[in-house]
Amino acid sequence: MAERLPVAVLGANGRMGSEAVKAVEAAPDLELVAALGRGDSLDAMVDAGARYVVDLTVPDSTEANVRFAVEHGMHAVVGTTGWTTDRLDSLRALLAEHPQTGVLIAPNFALGSVLASAFAAKAARYFESVEIIELHHPDKVDAPSGTAVRTAQLVAASRAEAGVAPSPDATRTTLDGARGADVDGVRVHAVRLRGLVAHQEVLLGGPGEQLTIRHDSFDRASFMPGVLLGLRSVATHPGLTVGLDGYLDLGL
Repeated sequence: MAERLPVAVLGANGRMGSEAVKAVEAAPDLELVAALGRGDSLDAMVDAGARYVVDLTVPDSTEANVRFAVEHGMHAVVGTTGWTTDRLDSLRALLAEHPQTGVLIAPNFALGSVLASAFAAKAARYFESVEIIELHHPDKVDAPSGTAVRTAQLVAASRAEAGVAPSPDATRTTLDGARGADVDGVRVHAVRLRGLVAHQEVLLGGPGEQLTIRHDSFDRASFMPGVLLGLRSVATHPGLTVGLDGYLDLGL
């Protein structure tokens, strides 16, 4: 029988973290060796022999957690937001000193969401207009979501590569925020509503038609196949990968 991968979960008491604990425990090729909550020492991962880390904590602690993992030779799969350009650049510099170690930072682990973002980026070069609506539960602390920001960046890059002009918009007077956030020239609107989990629509418009690409996560269990895929793949992708699409052969 092949050796099981020793995994530590950070943020194990949270909604996502508790799902990750169950998913790792149920996977025949993985072994949960540590489940850490807020205030627990990261040294417990070393003592437990973890070689893989899932970070599902909070933005204030994720950078320190991942740096600790890399410095101790652990591969990291990260679903926590808050990774600015400066933080990513700092992590790349650290990984250059540990060339055998891999880190995946994924704004979304739902495979359907990753595919929807990729499809939207491909389609966006064929439409005059594009806007994004993301809808989440009201306990979410960031807006727009990391998934929406990532989708907007992919859409913007695709349109720039194809030489597509910015979406037309004749707005001259507006209340603050009425047109949403501007992410690389793509408008992103955030909804926070009780009863929702994680949902996103990319609206693409052209003369006489509209294409809507929507993904819905109704339960956090939808994120676990992506987490497991990340754990099984991260060691073969040394360095930093941003977005689970980096591990998928989408052929787009």
